[in-house]
Amino acid sequence: MSFTLTPKRKKTLLILIAVVVGVGIAVGLALYALRQNLNLFYTPTQLVQKEAPEGRRIQVGGLVMKGSVRRAPDSLAVRFTITDLKHQVDVSYQGILPDLFREGQGIVANGRLENGVVVAEEVLAKHDENYMPPQVKHAIEQAGHPAGK
Repeated sequence: MSFTLTPKRKKTLLILIAVVVGVGIAVGLALYALRQNLNLFYTPTQLVQKEAPEGRRIQVGGLVMKGSVRRAPDSLAVRFTITDLKHQVDVSYQGILPDLFREGQGIVANGRLENGVVVAEEVLAKHDENYMPPQVKHAIEQAGHPAGK
């Protein structure tokens, strides 16, 4: 039994190949975009142990250490230290901090790790003084401390 490519079969085959290639390119581009926007959560301990990639977008969470908030007098730049009660890491931020940001509060910072300092693009703090972001609570419990105490 022989198989011959008639003009109709040839056209159908080319359309099928074009659709498969188009879908493949679309899936590849979508996966690439998702990979670029992926925010992996890290604790200060993981940052100190160099588990986070330098220069990639990450989330880091912890408690703002008491006495660590330093504001620039002539700009919106602020630098503070967060901890998981085991290790600490400095965070640098340029902008207006949330109203509920304060020392001892659990926060999550979105940004990039550069030379051991998190350069934050966004700082998140929640509405309730007893609230702690779940990732921060888990990290503190992993460090052997009861969360929120």
